[in-house]
Amino acid sequence: MPPSIHAAHGPWSLPVPVTFALVTAAFIYFRGWLRVRRLFPNAISAWRLAVFMSGLLSLGTAVASPLRALDHDLLTMHMVQHILLMAVAPPLILLGAPVRPFLYGLSEQFVSISLVPFLRWPPVEGLGRIVTHPVFAWLAATVVLIGWHVPAVFKLGLRSVSWHEVQHACFFVTGILFWWPVFQPWPSVARWPRWHIPLYLFLATLPCDALSAFLAFCDRVVYPSYLAAPRLSDLSALQDQQCAGALMWICATFVYLVPAVVITIQLLAPATTGPAEQTQADLHTIIRQPPDASPVEVM
Repeated sequence: MPPSIHAAHGPWSLPVPVTFALVTAAFIYFRGWLRVRRLFPNAISAWRLAVFMSGLLSLGTAVASPLRALDHDLLTMHMVQHILLMAVAPPLILLGAPVRPFLYGLSEQFVSISLVPFLRWPPVEGLGRIVTHPVFAWLAATVVLIGWHVPAVFKLGLRSVSWHEVQHACFFVTGILFWWPVFQPWPSVARWPRWHIPLYLFLATLPCDALSAFLAFCDRVVYPSYLAAPRLSDLSALQDQQCAGALMWICATFVYLVPAVVITIQLLAPATTGPAEQTQADLHTIIRQPPDASPVEVM
């Protein structure tokens, strides 16, 4: 194994760029959350702040914690990373309704002069409509999940620090895209009827189940790199692989089942409109305003 990889999963050290990005995101969100609460007390609740910070914590655990130092030695730890990046951090971050706090957390000058013109640029609007469509989101998440677990591609991520970071970025970005239609964070508009989402989530379990079953029941080690890795427990490389497959199977089942059940209950319950929904404005109002307008004036 190359020395660079040994250094990456040797004595653990805090990755400065990733940590700085996470801390900055937390600061901007919290600053914006406080401003929104002062202006619109019912617009965003404290629990959204909690789940957003939990999402950042999950993301940090996957890429900026001692867990990062073990993923080359145990496939189970590598699988924990993948679950955090695709199925834990993204939904928590989206449940935090991040758009409004970020708009208020950033400087008004930056939002009105730089961000707003960029968001209303037709190619950006068109790209946004494509990547947040449920079909594209489902396909992107599925292709990334299966593609990165092909042995030759998986080995590339193990042997190269740069490709390993690309792998993590792919999992997280497609995780955000996948969960976008499920939670439909403000100010996005649903592209499908809500009753399609439980089916969307069920279909997402199929590639996860196929991959996890293959890992759990295969009678050989699929990723030979783990045969040469130092054994950190009594688990053999094959047993480690079986544990990774079982972990993925169980987590995927519950992670997709819970929101499907919640959405189904919501669909069967009488419709209600709370104060938070009544105070929310459409982001299209912001991105079509004159560049010198303040976001506080229009939201």
